[in-house]
Amino acid sequence: MINYHNRKFVSVDNSAGGEVSSHTYFHYYQEENILYADYEGGDIVKGKLIGIVHGDGSLEFRYNHVNRNNEIRGGQCKSIPVIAEDGRIELYEKWQWLDQEETSGESIIKEVK
Repeated sequence: MINYHNRKFVSVDNSAGGEVSSHTYFHYYQEENILYADYEGGDIVKGKLIGIVHGDGSLEFRYNHVNRNNEIRGGQCKSIPVIAEDGRIELYEKWQWLDQEETSGESIIKEVK
């Protein structure tokens, strides 16, 4: 199983309708199979996520943040890890808002060394 504790990621791609951008940084923590993270940057003032690391290293979590418009947004995400040639983790994500929009999309975040 991949251990995500104290790893940092940045967004490298996101579908329209997502608020995460190349200015958004994530700091992941892990305790056994529980994952949590802080994120901020770009349109996001402050965000938190919490979820589960599955045996295959995939992630399932819920996220909430406050954006620059002072809106509280939240959703759910499933992420599949891929180890890049340089050894960094890339997470291929499928997300869905759980607020008024309920739209969905895909994103990629990459580990920052």
